[in-house]
Amino acid sequence: MSADELRAERRARGPLGRLGAFLAAVAVSAWNAAMDGLGGAILWGERWLFDGKKALYGLAVTRMLFGAAMLGLLLANFGTRLYTFGSGSAWNGEMAEPRSDFPRIWVFSLFHAVAADDVWFTVCYVLLMGLALLFILGWRFRIVLPVFFVGWVGFIEMNDMVGDQSDNMQRIALILLFFADPAARWSLDARRRARRGEWFPAGSSPAQLGTVLHNLSLVALVAQVCFVYVSGGLYKAQGEPWAGGWAVYDPLSTMRFGTWPALSELMTTWGPAVAIASWGSILLQIAFPLMLLTRPTRLVALAGILSFHIAIGVVMGLPWFSLTMIAIDAVFIRDRSWRRLAAGVRRRWRESGAPPSALPAAAGAE
Repeated sequence: MSADELRAERRARGPLGRLGAFLAAVAVSAWNAAMDGLGGAILWGERWLFDGKKALYGLAVTRMLFGAAMLGLLLANFGTRLYTFGSGSAWNGEMAEPRSDFPRIWVFSLFHAVAADDVWFTVCYVLLMGLALLFILGWRFRIVLPVFFVGWVGFIEMNDMVGDQSDNMQRIALILLFFADPAARWSLDARRRARRGEWFPAGSSPAQLGTVLHNLSLVALVAQVCFVYVSGGLYKAQGEPWAGGWAVYDPLSTMRFGTWPALSELMTTWGPAVAIASWGSILLQIAFPLMLLTRPTRLVALAGILSFHIAIGVVMGLPWFSLTMIAIDAVFIRDRSWRRLAAGVRRRWRESGAPPSALPAAAGAE
């Protein structure tokens, strides 16, 4: 069609016809752009899922800190194990009628079955500590994890009165770790793989399936911790103490959570600091997922949430809960950052004059 014919056709259309043609062209362009963006997003998602396992170092830190929290709880309660979880806790009625459903499930019923026998309970308790140590070191992790999971859940559900929300997070995270590869770095398994090679050849179907399951479990773990933070922040925002800005003061004034009275008094003396801590924790929790989207805000979010959990662990006497949450937050730190940190530790270790062979097994394994 010639230029004169095009001009004639445009004149014949009139203003409304030209507007319709313009809107149609805009709609087509928008549709094409949306399809291109969708295709790019799908391609990126496929590459992210299949092109290697993500957050291997972060999950290794999660594994070690998880094990440290569980082993720490077992060691801290060893002297009172019988009174807190064993025969001495019969007064709470859970031996006869457990509040949790787990002791009623045979696979989780070991500790409940031996609770009245002090010798066997102690033997199982010590064995669980040994499994926690193997969990930290990443030795035969695929075998140790399910055994440790069963034993830990059976143990921690012995006394509902001494539990906290870290128990739920531990169960959820441990189930997700079944499908991930937390022992791929900084573990005894990693050293064995370095000598003997991976279990499955790279590019094989089992290796690809393992990669996808690992990355999907990582997504589920990230989503879970984001749900916990956001829902917790929204729940707090509904309460009058949090809205009024004095919520931090209340628990620190009690005997149960004011474990360091002098420190609690120091932290709650200045009213504006209490209000900032109360409101700041709400804002940090609600905004946490969005702050992960860019590097500067991610650094602020991770520094803030780390300080938040350290304060809870130290001031309120909940170290194992705090360490559990810090362990999960480790996956938000990129692998290259963990590698730089490990390289710095090795450099400082060499500069101190210590032989390389003296490095801890878990720290030296790449």
